[in-house]
Amino acid sequence: MRWLKPRSAISAGALLRSLGMTRWCAVTACGLGHMRPASGTWGSLPPVVFAIILAWFGVAHSVWLAAMLGVAFVATVMCLLWGDAVERAIRKKDPSQVVIDEVAGQAVALLLVWSPALAAGGMQSLQQGFITAGSAFLLFRAFDILKPPPIRGLQKFHGGAGIVIDDLAAGLAAGLTQLLLSALFA
Repeated sequence: MRWLKPRSAISAGALLRSLGMTRWCAVTACGLGHMRPASGTWGSLPPVVFAIILAWFGVAHSVWLAAMLGVAFVATVMCLLWGDAVERAIRKKDPSQVVIDEVAGQAVALLLVWSPALAAGGMQSLQQGFITAGSAFLLFRAFDILKPPPIRGLQKFHGGAGIVIDDLAAGLAAGLTQLLLSALFA
């Protein structure tokens, strides 16, 4: 792909001008993709914070589930729609500024871990909720960074699909790993 030639780091302003405000806000999670170091880690935080806020206010399980499914779905769709445009603007496959894929993947991990606990009557304490969210966050980041097989192979897809599918798989792996560890050490 000719347009994927290396390019020096593109500034937030240049990317904003290239994509427009709506697409820039969507793919960078309102600018978190430009934060350093570890933009993917910054981009993984919004679903964690959102999940904790929802749980803090004691929303019903069905509301929490719908909200987190909505986050995962909308983030995935935005990445699929606008991933190609970002790759063309930055001239790089899966650029680090795009963190909406981390939002989607982290939401999947939280769905797998928190949903069963909330359905069973909620977290035993706010402290348990923070520990659960923190471990889901750390496991997701580990799977996203290390990309063990078959997750690494999923990056072969082009455009938005190649950007988001490995993160969805990392979220699935993180959630299932945490459920397995919880069952083993319960």
